[in-house]
Amino acid sequence: MKNEERDSWRSFSQKPGHGRATLRRSHASDVVPKRQLRKLLFEFLSFGLGRSDFGLRTSNYTFIDYATQGYILLVALIILVLHGTAVPDWKWRIATHWGVVGLVHLLIAWHARRPANRLLDFLRHSYPILLYVWLYGESGELNQMLFRGYLDAYFLRLEQAFFGWQPGIELMYRFPARLVSEVLYAAYFSYYFMIGGIGLALLLRDRRQFAHYISVVSFVFYACYLTYIFVPVVGPRILCDNIVPNPPLDAIGLLAPPGVPDSVAAAVFYRLMAFIYDHFETPGAAFPSSHVAVAIVTVYFSFLYLRRIRWLHLAVAVLLCVATIYGRYHYVADILAGGVTAAALIPAGNWLYRRFGGPAAADRHAPRPV
Repeated sequence: MKNEERDSWRSFSQKPGHGRATLRRSHASDVVPKRQLRKLLFEFLSFGLGRSDFGLRTSNYTFIDYATQGYILLVALIILVLHGTAVPDWKWRIATHWGVVGLVHLLIAWHARRPANRLLDFLRHSYPILLYVWLYGESGELNQMLFRGYLDAYFLRLEQAFFGWQPGIELMYRFPARLVSEVLYAAYFSYYFMIGGIGLALLLRDRRQFAHYISVVSFVFYACYLTYIFVPVVGPRILCDNIVPNPPLDAIGLLAPPGVPDSVAAAVFYRLMAFIYDHFETPGAAFPSSHVAVAIVTVYFSFLYLRRIRWLHLAVAVLLCVATIYGRYHYVADILAGGVTAAALIPAGNWLYRRFGGPAAADRHAPRPV
């Protein structure tokens, strides 16, 4: 009798869905949510080697997701290979980059599960904006891996050889009137409103147009940031802002740093931009000019979607390009490079957005421009 009972128990325990694990789960069902939570966390930290919705699934990715995470991981690889003694905290930086990529992936997966949540929807399509300041600032912290110092001496000599004078230094002396300086510095300051204003207008008008805009703008920004890491150029202000201990005055035969005319220094927008550059500017981020490149991108989207303001926007953008030289922020070469960057990357970004844009780009029946 005992043998029959033992055989019966064996056959029961070997049936699918039975056994000790099943018995333990039946008596400890309250443990299941904790186990599921641990499983989700493990799969997220291991970048989706499991089968959870938070795993490594890119079906919900768009072009901007590939571009953002690709750029962050590329910079992490550059740090790993080239850090040397210029980046002593390189391990923490690489860990931070991987952590940010993981958070972005989690945001995308979370939004896919709750697409109706307005806050998640906004964050999911605008998160690159939150990364601009960090990525821009980091480019200035990494631009000494290949070079010690900055390449401004070469740009100063190039400008002198081509023009016979220094537009980035002397233009302010030739037009010192306060009205001129106010207009040009105001145009330079409008750069921040161009990015935010066009983005906000498109966000309120049509989410698909906003997603298109953010994708191309971010694509251009990432290209500029990557260039800054390898080509550190400060701009003409390197001669007068005490950015480096020994500014390259001898490159153009200057005996003393150039000054600022009193009428220019009294301008309100001059002082506002001086405050911004003193506290937030990254040294070595001049070539190509992201101000010019991104301003051109915003003008492009005005012509594409916001046609009522396109000509006014274009006029302000032209003044901005002049202001970058007048204010000693950029060389003429930086402006030309910014224009070339925009001309090359806008069509490339449009193509990539349509190719990898996801559901937002699949609908080609966008509202008519206004």
